[in-house]
This record gives sequence, structure tokens and C-alpha cells, in this order.
Amino acid sequence: MQTLDRKLYRDIWRLKGQALAIVMVIASGVMTLVLAVTTLESLSGARDRFYSSHHFAELFVDIKRAPLGMLEQLQRLDGVNLIEPRVRATVRLAVPGYGDPVRGQLLSLPDGHQPLLNHLHLLAGSLPEAGRDDQVVVSDAFAAAHGLTPGDEMEAIVNGRRTQLTLIGIALSPEFLYQAAPTDLMPDYRRYAVLWMNQRALSRAYGMEGAFNSMTLTLQAGADEADVIDALDLALARYGALGTQSRHDQQSHRFIQEELNQQRITATVLPAIFLSVSAFLLNVVMGRIIQTQREQLAVLKAFGYRDSELARHYGLLAGIIVLAGWVVGVALGAWAASGLSEVYREYFRFPEMRFGVPAWVLALSLLVTLGAALAGTWHAVWRAVRRPPAEAMRPPAPHRFRHSWLERLLPPALLGNEGRIVVRNLARYPLKAVFSIVGIALSGGLLMIGAYQLAAVNEMIDQQYRQVLQMDIELTFNEPTPARAGGELRHQPGVLAVETWRRVPVTLIHGHRQYRTSLLGMEPTPSLRRVLDVSGHPQRLPESGIMLTRHLAELLDAEIGDELELAIMEGRRERLLLPLTALVDEPLGVGAYLRRDILNALMHEGPSISGAWLLVDPTYTSELNAALWEMPTVASIGLLSEAEHGIREYMGETLLTIAFIFVGIASSIAFGVVYNNARIAFAERARELATLQVLGYTRLEVARILLGEIALLTLAAIPLGWAFGVIFIRLLQRAFSNDLYRIPLVFTPSIFGFAAAGVLLASLVVGVLVFRRLGRLDNLRVLKAVE
Repeated sequence: MQTLDRKLYRDIWRLKGQALAIVMVIASGVMTLVLAVTTLESLSGARDRFYSSHHFAELFVDIKRAPLGMLEQLQRLDGVNLIEPRVRATVRLAVPGYGDPVRGQLLSLPDGHQPLLNHLHLLAGSLPEAGRDDQVVVSDAFAAAHGLTPGDEMEAIVNGRRTQLTLIGIALSPEFLYQAAPTDLMPDYRRYAVLWMNQRALSRAYGMEGAFNSMTLTLQAGADEADVIDALDLALARYGALGTQSRHDQQSHRFIQEELNQQRITATVLPAIFLSVSAFLLNVVMGRIIQTQREQLAVLKAFGYRDSELARHYGLLAGIIVLAGWVVGVALGAWAASGLSEVYREYFRFPEMRFGVPAWVLALSLLVTLGAALAGTWHAVWRAVRRPPAEAMRPPAPHRFRHSWLERLLPPALLGNEGRIVVRNLARYPLKAVFSIVGIALSGGLLMIGAYQLAAVNEMIDQQYRQVLQMDIELTFNEPTPARAGGELRHQPGVLAVETWRRVPVTLIHGHRQYRTSLLGMEPTPSLRRVLDVSGHPQRLPESGIMLTRHLAELLDAEIGDELELAIMEGRRERLLLPLTALVDEPLGVGAYLRRDILNALMHEGPSISGAWLLVDPTYTSELNAALWEMPTVASIGLLSEAEHGIREYMGETLLTIAFIFVGIASSIAFGVVYNNARIAFAERARELATLQVLGYTRLEVARILLGEIALLTLAAIPLGWAFGVIFIRLLQRAFSNDLYRIPLVFTPSIFGFAAAGVLLASLVVGVLVFRRLGRLDNLRVLKAVE
């Protein structure tokens, strides 16, 4: 074994505590990278395989009613490949033994056959038999939630008529991998179902004989999607087409895509932060470790060791630490990704998800880690090995004594002897002090991110379901209904308040930007579904003009006073110009709002509503459900309490789980940074501390000098850590904002307090460890060593 190799092993053993702390920091960065990329690969791979094998459509069209004879004309459009017409119907279900209202949608299948597009993946049973009117296939999530098996029966209301349905099969569909109701953000498997039925049976039940009201398509290779959408909208306009949706706008695909986007951001932003901290810490630690070994370096160079050999030695020292961190990070990342994949299986209904850490992810994480290590160590190593032996053997020149500015600021009585030693040492080595403060502050900033995620998610949900949505039930009607239906609802059992609304699909256009959404018409001063300004105060809808959520206005690059073009996708399908007169702030989704009477006038209709919000007395729940079941015009019934429970459960199992992991990682980094600073300071000042003990200072007095320095650096780092945390949080909040939800920018005292407490706790634990080590200090050996 070569001499430098023996020295390497001895250095690693001697520095095992500091090395372990650095390993924790590096492992944290690698863990976040492996967790995010592995989860991304697992989700995207499962999605792409299912899409391909089950022929997921590329375009989706909803229509009021179009004749089947239109298909030949549509097939001739440039770029169209496969077309499949179908019937889509809203349905209400009564599941035996379950009292809450259940809503869903029925989709038609070619009698007895798989559809051309969006094939069903049967898990149990079979497709409906040709000629059967009562057989249906149901989505697997709904079947699992209610324990349904082939042969079970359910009562349904389709187009206002009651019918008895027999469950013949249980299936998955690429169209409903994320199975949420059209107006919901989160799945509710017990109260929302997707069913498939023979086309002839559903056409008769829904009054669509010889016609269709939904269509899916695929495109020819090289076709321009935008041109095909324009051609379809033009050809189907007179049949009440509500606008062609691409995959990007399709609800299930959109949510999965947004989740994948979040994972991509996580895979870039968080590892970059962690590994940057690792690189900084390695640079500080390696520089100060090498500084304590300057005499050893000088002797080795005097005996003929070349600069390259010494650089290799210290490079290996850093490399072994980095590789250990990489191995631990990969193991932890794979474990965390496996657990997170199980959570995603519950929300994304893939038939299979292959989990494993791909080889390229291992290579990427190793490459990134080694890059961070190289960036953090090369300067310290190269500066050390370039120093001539005679200069390295010479002890550092004594510092010139003078009162520091810090010492002059503080009263002498307050400092005492130990305090003066601490202050003078920090003033003599200002660069070391600055590096220590920055390192501790970075760990405090990371702790703030974890605390922010925990607070912001709860704030987002509370704002939506405690301030914006004040209703208990949301009713949707089959068709636009006269507003007097609201008066009828007020007389139902347990109804305390009713607020009606009208929803119309529109495309908002501003300049070259456009966004397809729905225009919601409400009362002038809505109380059950409030709109809030940036301060959280309820707003009255403007007397004229349109109101948008701030995020939607930013997507359109529109400001108050700008004119927006509205392409209405219903009724006369007119194009109108309306001014943007107000903005509101909502954390979930995007919205466009207008007074209902103005919207009715724009649609050239009398007082008409699409649905109603109800505030109810919970003691009358059963009676109200029974009364609503008897109303044939009600298409669906949504319970807001269950929607809130669903989103809290989802956020708790995904975002909050990640946030807790993040807090744990940030805490380990805080400990690693503080511990390394303390150990290096102890090594650098061992001779001074031993001298003080020989001169009669007690162990506690000597400890106060070293621990006082650690405490002073920690206290100075906390405000800077808050500044770093604010910067990190702002970057993270912008990166994670999308159309589906926007985590609010929340800075509560608890977030700042959590970060400060985490750093102080790490410092306290380190202080205990350093105090114990001080008790094992061999004064004689330290004082006999060459200075």
C-alpha cells in the first residue's frame, strides 16, 4: 500500500464525523434528483405505453347533435386519420347500500365490440353483448370503491328516465386515467363513475338515434393540429359544436401532464439548490481541512511528491465522500420513489407501472454529483498543492493585535474575557466567518422551503373551501333551465339558501393569445360562490365587462381596461368584445365571471340557469337527497365537503409527503453545515483551547469560547437564512404555478420561526457533541505538536 493511500484511509477515519455530515448533504441532493426523475420516468412510461397500446385519441369534440351522415364529410378533411362518433350522456346512479348521490357519464361503444379509439382494458367480465340495452361496463376505481363485481345491478337516471343497469364488466380507459368529474379537480371514486354502454341502447335512451354528440379523432402523420381543429370547428358549428379539444385540453391527460411538469421542475430546481449547497460546503470544508494539514503537505513535497500526486490524493478524499453520498442518495431516492409511485397508482389508473431506477438516471446523478464535488474542491486543492514547501512549512505570521470594530461596538463589561477572544477571532478571520455564516444561512433557507410548503398547501385549500366556496351542494342541470327552478329548490327539505348560475363555453382572445374556458354568470354580489381580491375581500361583479382570475389575465397578457374578444361556443356562436374590468385571486383553476343577467342578454335568452349552489341543513341530508333524486332535470349533484376532503387527501399524500421529506433533508443539511463548521473550528483552535486549559481555564470556560463562536455565527446566519429562504420560496412558487392550482405566496411567522428553530436545534446538538469532544482533548499531545 502506498504512503498516500495509507494517509487517505487514516484521514477518512479521522474525519469520519465531518465526512458523514457532508455525505448527508450530498445524499439529499441526489435523493431529490433520483426521486423526481424516477417518478417522472415511471409515470410517463406507464402513460405512453397505455396510450399507444389502447389507441388514445388525439382530438375530442363535444356537439349538441350531429347526424351520422356528417362523418363522410369530416373524413375528407385534410389531416384527419380515424374518426369515431359516439354518444355521451350524463347519468345519476343509485348504488345499493350507499346513500349519497352518485353522478357519472355514460359513453357509447360499438355494439358488442371495442371502439376504434380509446380501447377499454378489461379487468373483469366482458363487453356488453350486442343487442342488450341494460348491460354496462364501469370504471375500475368506482367498482373498487363500492365493491362491485360483474352481475351487480344499479338504478340510473338517463335523460330524465329511470332505468335498471347490469354491470357486465370492469375496465380502464386511456381517456380516464385521472378519473375526476368534469367540474372537479380531484377524483371522488365513490361519487363519480364512468360507464360504457352499447351505442344503440344509449342512442335510444338519450334521443340520439342516427346522430352523435361526441367524437374522437386521430391525425395523419405530419398534420397541423391547429388547422384540423379550425376545420372541424367550422364544419360542425351549425350542429352546436362546443369546440374541439386537443390532448392538451383533455382533462385526464392535462392533469397527468401537469404532474409530470411538476416532477420535471422538482428534478431540476431542488437538486440544483441542494448540490449548490454541497459544492459550497465542500469548498469550505476541503479548504480548511487542507489548511490544517499545510505542514504535512510541505513535508510530502519536500520528499519529492509531485503536485499531481497530491492533487490526486485530496481529490480521492473528496471523491470517496462524494461517492458515499451518491450511494446513500440513490438508495434513499429509490426507496422514496417506490413509496410515491404507490400513491400515484391510486390517482392515475394505469394497468401497470414499472418501477426501477434507470441506468441513465444513475449515470446522470453521478455525473451531476461529481460535477458539484469538482466545483467545490478543485480550487482548494489546487491552491494548496501549488504552495512551495518552504512557505508551507513556515508557521503563519502572527496576526497584528488591534481592537476590532465589533469589539469597539460592544461594551467591555458585556463581553468579558471569553467574549473578547470570540470577537477577536472572528474579526481576524472575516472570510472564514462569512463562509460559515453563508453555509448556515443556506441550510436555514432550505428549512424555510419545507415549512413554506406545509403552510402554503393548507392556506391554498382553506382559501378555496373556506373563503371562496361557501355552498354545500352544487347542482348541474341537463340543459339550460328557466331561472324559476331556483325558487323550486328553495322549498326542498333542508335548503337554507340558493344561488343560481349560468355557464357558457367560450374562447377568450387577446391579441395573438387565446384560452378556452367557460364563462360563469352569477348574481351581482355572489355569497355562496364568492370572488375575492388579492387581500381576500369579497368582490361585487362589475356592472359591465368581464372579470378574470389574475392567472388567466397573465396567460392572456391582458390588463384592466383591455378589450377581450369572446368566441361563444354555444347558441348563436357569436363573437363579442368585452372590456376586462376587474381581477380576482383564486388558488384553484382559472375563471372568467360575468353578471348572469348580462350573460343571458349576450346569449339572447330569457332568465336561464345551468345549475345552482345550495346551502343546506345537514340534519336533512337524507330527505334532500331523496327529493333531488326525483328531479329529472338535475344531471349531477356535487358535494363540496367531499371535494374538499378529496383534495386534502391528495395534497396530503403527494405534496405534503414531499414537503415532510424536504424538511427532513433540509434538517440534515442544517446539521451537516453547522457540524462541519464546528469540527473545523475545533481542529483549527485545538492548540489555543489546550493552552487555555493548561493556564487554569475550566472545561466549561473553554467550551464557552468555542460554543460562543458557534452561537454568534448561528445568530448572524438566521436573518441571512430568512433572506435566502424568501428568494428560494419565490422561485419555487413561480415554478409550481399552473392552470390547475397555484400555491400561494405565504410568509407567516411560523415559517420564519421554523427555519430559525431548525438551525438553533442543529447548533444545540452540535454544541453538545463539541463539548463532549473537548473533554477528550489531550492537552499534552496538542501542545507538543509543531505549530
